[in-house]
Amino acid sequence: MTTYILILVSALILAIGVTPLAQRVARRFGIIDQPAARKQHTVPTPLLGGAAIYLAVIVSLIALGDRFYVNQVAGIFLGATLVSFMGLWDDRWHLGPWPKLAGQFLAAGILVLTDVRISVLPWAWLNIAATLLWVVFITNAMNLLDNMDGLSGGIAAIAAAFFLLFAAMSKQYLVGALAAAVVGACTGFLFYNFNPARIFMGDTGSLFLGFTLAAVGIKLRFPDNSAFVTWMVPVLVLAVPLFDTTLVIISRLRRGLNPLTTPGKDHLSHRLARLTGSPREAVLICYLLGGAAGVVATFVTQASVIEGYAVGAAVALAGLYGIWRLEHAPLLPK
Repeated sequence: MTTYILILVSALILAIGVTPLAQRVARRFGIIDQPAARKQHTVPTPLLGGAAIYLAVIVSLIALGDRFYVNQVAGIFLGATLVSFMGLWDDRWHLGPWPKLAGQFLAAGILVLTDVRISVLPWAWLNIAATLLWVVFITNAMNLLDNMDGLSGGIAAIAAAFFLLFAAMSKQYLVGALAAAVVGACTGFLFYNFNPARIFMGDTGSLFLGFTLAAVGIKLRFPDNSAFVTWMVPVLVLAVPLFDTTLVIISRLRRGLNPLTTPGKDHLSHRLARLTGSPREAVLICYLLGGAAGVVATFVTQASVIEGYAVGAAVALAGLYGIWRLEHAPLLPK
């Protein structure tokens, strides 16, 4: 546990120290997010916060990590670096959705080749397909969630904190080290990114965090319980980005819009902000939902088959009701 704390604290300090430098570099090279009708901010804001998160995670792990499965760590680092670089390119020069999607599948394929893959399904090809879809979906979900000050970084920190707890309980060093680094880096970044934000993580950070959390979720194991139940744990931990992306896809398809290429203020956070009148309150509600989902996931780690699936069904029904309720509330922009 001491090593986890050291990694977390080192990533926290690095993020706090490197983020102002990233802010200056972003201004120097024009990596700035300009205000627009579909965006929340009203002043030009630097976009390189994701580079600070990336450096904080990688450097803290290299400096303090040991006992790693070398090939799997290399696969996670390589895939995460690839999606983060694509995000950096998109932040600076803009990259279309299809090249980004292709790059994400390539990065997910690297995980499969290094044996970081889902293994609960009966056939190898199904496990590979599930791995690719899971990684790409979570990577994009965290990217889409990055639509309000402090939202994506805070949700990533909460999810990683639960992954760290589960890893410590089951003595999984690789998962624990990765999760600790993400918790520290995101918490340090939030000093500058919470409302009102002085810097954004951009796609550089959101794609990196989504990919890393997806990989951590795949590696998580619960030797004292059946995988037939515990596969739900990472799904529950990441319930907020999963719900948000599902809501957006359904909402845009209902309105005849392309969910991959159509931006808009139709996310969960936007609707909560219109409901409460405060973007900060909307983000805090999302934090609360993320924490509640993590608590439910903690129960499922020890649940029987009947208990686990009863809880999973209840959460799924609550999610469907939430989507129906939000779609029928007057919360979409005119």
